[in-house]
Amino acid sequence: MASSTGRNKAYQASDSPAEAERWNLRLYVAGETPKCLKAFEHLKRICEEHLQDRYTIEVIDLLKNPTLASGDQIIAIPTLVRQLPTPVKKITGDLTNTERVIVGLNLTAIAPSARPKKLVK
Repeated sequence: MASSTGRNKAYQASDSPAEAERWNLRLYVAGETPKCLKAFEHLKRICEEHLQDRYTIEVIDLLKNPTLASGDQIIAIPTLVRQLPTPVKKITGDLTNTERVIVGLNLTAIAPSARPKKLVK
C-alpha cells in the first residue's frame, strides 16, 4: 500500500467499455497498520467479486497528508468513501463485515434469506 507519489495511490482494475458504471472509491488510512491493511485487502476482494473491471481504489494516507481528510469530512480511520456512483457513501472500520460493506455501498439488494418473511394468511 506504499504510495509512489507521496500523496496517495490509486489501484485500478483493467479498463471497461462501460465508463458510466465506473466506481470510484477512496480508502482513508493512517499508515500501514494491520487494521488499515486488512481494510484494503477486504475492499479489494469485495471489488473483484462484485465490480470486476469497473472500479478504482484510491488509498489516501492521512499520516502523510492530514489535510486531505477535510474534503470528505473524515473523522475516523480506516474510512471508505464511495465517490461514484452518486450519492456519496461512507463506511468506517476494517471492512471485515462483507455483507455490511456490500449493503452500505449499494452493491446489491439484501439477499432474500435475510429479509423478513411475510406471514401468509
